[in-house]
Amino acid sequence: MLKKYHSAKIFLAVLVTIFVTIKPVAAGTQDKIIPTDKMWGERMALTLMQQSPKAWQMYYYKLLSGPKWDYPYGLVLLSFQKLYEKTGDEVYLEYSKQYVDDMVDAEGNIKNYQIEKFSLDMLNNGKILFLLYEKYGDGRYLKVMHTLRKQLEWQPRTKSGGFWHKKIYPYQMWLDGLYMASAYWAQYADHFGESERSFSDIAHQFILVNNMTRDNKTGLLLHAWDESKLQRWADPETGRSPEVWSRALGWYVMALVDTLEVFPEDHKDRQTLITILNNVSESIVKYQDKSGFWYQVTDKGDEFGNYLETSGTAMFSYAMAKGSRLGYLPKKYHKIALKAFKAIVDHHIEINPTNNELVLIKTVAGTGLGNSPYRPATFKYYVEEAVRPNDAHGLGAFILASVELGM
Repeated sequence: MLKKYHSAKIFLAVLVTIFVTIKPVAAGTQDKIIPTDKMWGERMALTLMQQSPKAWQMYYYKLLSGPKWDYPYGLVLLSFQKLYEKTGDEVYLEYSKQYVDDMVDAEGNIKNYQIEKFSLDMLNNGKILFLLYEKYGDGRYLKVMHTLRKQLEWQPRTKSGGFWHKKIYPYQMWLDGLYMASAYWAQYADHFGESERSFSDIAHQFILVNNMTRDNKTGLLLHAWDESKLQRWADPETGRSPEVWSRALGWYVMALVDTLEVFPEDHKDRQTLITILNNVSESIVKYQDKSGFWYQVTDKGDEFGNYLETSGTAMFSYAMAKGSRLGYLPKKYHKIALKAFKAIVDHHIEINPTNNELVLIKTVAGTGLGNSPYRPATFKYYVEEAVRPNDAHGLGAFILASVELGM
């Protein structure tokens, strides 16, 4: 009996592995050829829609968990909405609408969302609701925007006023959180006409993280800061984590340029945010590899095991291109962004010869700190995390950079 049970478990495990590793293919799409006369971002978006008929399926290795409200979907679908605004093709907007309609019930409640967990990650998807509400006027979208804003009213804070990344990460601020929450809040505050006080608080989040995570030797920002200094990964004197992770820094600079786009021109903190963006960008450029890429651990390109990583490179490309276009950064950054984007196209994109689908490679899947099993934030930890093809973190940033650069 035990032998039969053991065999059944192995068989089930094999079935599960096959199911979650084979990409989902919609009926009738197997023979579609991706056109090669479009921007790289469009080609990537068309690939993704062909592989994942519903947006929540883009994490194809998590299909068994079903639809989920989570930040990577917001990143990718925001890039789809930018494609819609660039091209006028409503197929990209509809793809984002489909996801929201799958995730929001008839009363405007988000499925699987628990506000009391106070996860900043949950706010990022709110960015795709503004255009959907403007276009379709569905009151459910408005309710969700207000619900996500309400979370920030009660979000736990450090003693210095910074949002905890999640309730399970007490007194910790991660660079990631600025993109998830502060950039969303800025968009919301601009859209609904919130007072100067809101923008002062938003600026405070950026300034506090910059001050507490900045490494004076490199000028780069470390991944996170623990105000309590209780985490094993935290420096006992500063509370900082030990390494610079390119994607975390990418989240931060993307959040800055997106926030500045809607930040009041006459606000007292606006110039401070622009100065931070310039200082951090100048430091980032110093560590750009001659190929155009940045490494997974940004400032340690010469250490064994480090590699040229796609999502961080794409995020830097987007932020520098947009910052240059909007006048927050000098024009030279457009050229730097272009070099990075071309490096991804030339070296980290593979093309299926049968149907021209794109595969974006060398994107680290997920990286964090603490929790269980414990993530120690060491160099070894960062370079040994799983790398996945067509991972949403890389896809969204790549499409955003493509639209920004018009390539």
